[in-house]
Amino acid sequence: MKHGSREGWTNPGPNWLPCYPNYVNFEAVADNLRESFRIIAAHRASGEVRELHGVSIASAGVTFQMFNAAFLAGPVLTEAELGQRILLPGMHFNARGLEWAYWVCEDWIAPRPRRRLRSVMERMGLRHSVDLPGMIAERIAPPLRKLPCLEVRRVADPATRDAFCAIGSICFHVPLAWFHEVFDNLGVFRQFAAYVGYVDSEPVSTTALVLGGGAVGVYNVATVPQYQRRGFGEAVMRCALDDFRRHHGIESTILQSTPAGYRIYERMGFRTVTRVGVYST
Repeated sequence: MKHGSREGWTNPGPNWLPCYPNYVNFEAVADNLRESFRIIAAHRASGEVRELHGVSIASAGVTFQMFNAAFLAGPVLTEAELGQRILLPGMHFNARGLEWAYWVCEDWIAPRPRRRLRSVMERMGLRHSVDLPGMIAERIAPPLRKLPCLEVRRVADPATRDAFCAIGSICFHVPLAWFHEVFDNLGVFRQFAAYVGYVDSEPVSTTALVLGGGAVGVYNVATVPQYQRRGFGEAVMRCALDDFRRHHGIESTILQSTPAGYRIYERMGFRTVTRVGVYST
C-alpha cells in the first residue's frame, strides 16, 4: 500500500464506512506523529528508522521508552493481523534490548479487532499508558482572552535546549537525564522546531512543531506548575505557530491532546478526528 493513498485498501464492510469521512484527517495525524519520532531518531547515532510489514519503527535507542516507538503503517482487518503487527516490533526491540512503546492511531484498525486492542496488547506484554485525542484545526481561532506577555525563543543553542529539557522533565515527570539523552544533538531542532517562553528571563513554558502529513504538528506543550492556568502555554504555542506559518505558509494544525488541554484546544478551533492509544513495555 502506498502511504497517503487508497491503493491496496480493502473495504472491511459497511460497519467501517463511518470512518471514511475522517480518512484524510486521521492519516494526517498518524503521519505527523510518526514524522516527529523519525526526526529525533534520525539525529541520534543509536537511532533507527525502519519499515517492517505494516509497521513503522522510529527508535531513538534511548532509556526513555516512549522514544523507541512503533506505529501502524496501514489498515488492520483482523485480530490475527493485529497480533502480527505487535509481534514484529516486539521482536525488533527485544533483539536490541530496548524498552519501547506502540503509538496506535486507532482508525487504522477495523471495529472488531479495535475492541480487542487493549487485551491483545496486554497479552503480548504491552501495558496501556494513555489515550490521546487526535485533533486537527484547519485554521487557529483568535484568542478569547488577553494572553500574558512573555519572550519566546526558538531552541538553537545549549541554553535554550537545556531549558526545553528541564521543563519537559518537570511537566512529564521524567528524569532530566532521559530528556537530555533524547535531545543531545542540537541538529534535531532544525526540523523538530522547539520554542521556550520566558518570564523575566525565567523559562516557564514550551512548544515544539513538526511538519508532516500536510500539516503542522504541535508537541511538548508544557508549562511549569507555578505558571499554569495563566495562559502561558497557549501564548507560547500561538507565538510558535505564527513564526512557523511565516516561514512555511501552512495553516492546518494537528496535535494529540492531554485531558488538561482539551477544552483550550477546542476553543482554539481544534476538533477530534481520531484517538491515539499509547502502550509501552
